Amino acid sequence: MRVPDEQLRPMNPDKRREIFSRMQAANPQPTTELEYKSDFQLLIAVLLSAQTTDKAVNLATRKFFAKHGTPKGLFDLGEAKLADYIKTIGLYKTKAKNVIATCQILLEQHKGKVPQTREALEALPGVGRKTANVVLNTAFGQPTIAVDTHIFRVSNRTKIAPGKDVVAVEKGLEKFVPDEFKLNVHHWLILHGRYICVARTPKCPQCGIADLCEYRSKTKP
Repeated sequence: MRVPDEQLRPMNPDKRREIFSRMQAANPQPTTELEYKSDFQLLIAVLLSAQTTDKAVNLATRKFFAKHGTPKGLFDLGEAKLADYIKTIGLYKTKAKNVIATCQILLEQHKGKVPQTREALEALPGVGRKTANVVLNTAFGQPTIAVDTHIFRVSNRTKIAPGKDVVAVEKGLEKFVPDEFKLNVHHWLILHGRYICVARTPKCPQCGIADLCEYRSKTKP
């Protein structure tokens, strides 16, 4: 995911604030579409969601979270049986291995609790910066911003926070998003990219911020 230099000029701050104000008015309390009932289940769901849709992850986790949805429960279940539960999602063998290893570390080093620091989260197998940001934001209320393909696309199309790669976009959002919107901006942008500002043919006629967006090739009614 890369963007030409000439497209990296961010938009006017007042316009950006109005975009987030509208998103807040439309969805005051956004959250992830992943299904979970504990910080641990959220961590596992996000770990499983890499290169897979939230819908696919939910279909898989419904099969085992109720009975095995704790660090000890999944660790006791084991890698082979977990892999069988999640074989419908991408990279399931690697993810099963990482999940069981993560459970072991949580049990041995964190008393079965999900750590609340980026360093400790990223030390878990299969947990990278994006996964850590989602957990810190959604589970612990920290204003972190996880940049996935949807947020990268929306940030560059609209010019809210253009960047050549996901790290640049994350830093741009941290710099440009007003503090009062930072806790929820991850969810607003991912939902906007998932349902309105879609990859191939964005639904500009249905977009609540189309008059503020600086995307040149808007879809006509």
